[in-house]
Amino acid sequence: MTTTPELRRHLRHLAVHLLTPLLMCLGMALAYQGAFHQPTPHHLRVAVVGTSPQAHQLAETVQAKAGSALEVSTLPDRPAAEQRLHDRTLVAAFTPDPAHPELLVATAGSDTDAVAAERVFRTVTDHQGVPLAVTDTAPLAAGDPTGQGLFFLLVALSIGSYGSVAVIGTAGAVLGMRVRALVGLATSLVVSLIGTVTAGPVFHVVDHGLAAVWALSWLYSAGIVLVGIGLHTFLKRWTTLALMVLFVMLNFTSSGGIYRPDLQPGLFGALHQVWNGAGFLEATRSVLYFDGAAGLAGRLVSLALWLMLGLALLLAAAAHEWRHAVVQVDAAAASEEEETVAV
Repeated sequence: MTTTPELRRHLRHLAVHLLTPLLMCLGMALAYQGAFHQPTPHHLRVAVVGTSPQAHQLAETVQAKAGSALEVSTLPDRPAAEQRLHDRTLVAAFTPDPAHPELLVATAGSDTDAVAAERVFRTVTDHQGVPLAVTDTAPLAAGDPTGQGLFFLLVALSIGSYGSVAVIGTAGAVLGMRVRALVGLATSLVVSLIGTVTAGPVFHVVDHGLAAVWALSWLYSAGIVLVGIGLHTFLKRWTTLALMVLFVMLNFTSSGGIYRPDLQPGLFGALHQVWNGAGFLEATRSVLYFDGAAGLAGRLVSLALWLMLGLALLLAAAAHEWRHAVVQVDAAAASEEEETVAV
């Protein structure tokens, strides 16, 4: 029969292991509710098209009523507005025609931003008693009408990547770091192919540019896998929690897949500039819908930096494991020498 001290020891052991899922629960609740519970525009960039005094007055009036929720500018003509939308430096542009007002948006950049901007200018046209025509200059793929299909691709790639780390770190623990790294790269290749095929030919979320999407997927997945393999050497069983924090809690919430930073609290806007999920998502949007414009180069750099971080962690982990192996060899040699002397 189990004695009281034994029971306490088993319960302490169980409690320590339960810390991981409980911390995951707390982290997910804080991250997701903090990021998504109350989407509110702040510094949403919109413009009024026109050079007349009436256009400038309308821009000033909208800005005064909106406060920090909007950043309202004026543009001289429609081509200038379309270019700003293509560069993704603008969310919407309003042409205040007395009879046929028009709002230009780019839903491929962010459907939720476009909806928020439409609400603002629909109040203007409703006050005037005229209908508002909305023109989408960058429509989404037919298989992704909500614009969130790429976000779900990001989720699949992330889970496949950090989930593989646990297997490589445990089942592959007897392998050297170089072999584990090669296995990790091969695994990330498979993950990227699964994600690209399901997003493309299966569900048509991606209806063109499959090769580019696959390359971005592999770069993103490889970064996560290499970071995870490197961290596993130091964190051991806490690796899963660390990867959940890095690549789920902070990653999904700052990616811009549900709401972009101008509808979220400031922390997630700051992370959106540097985190790898945002790098993948915005780079993919740029390739598919904006002809490689809209900050593609910067996003590629951020993905490459995450991959380099993974490589740096691998080198540090390899050095740590080598030193540990040397210590074990020295200890074994010393023990053998002592036994020889004793004989």
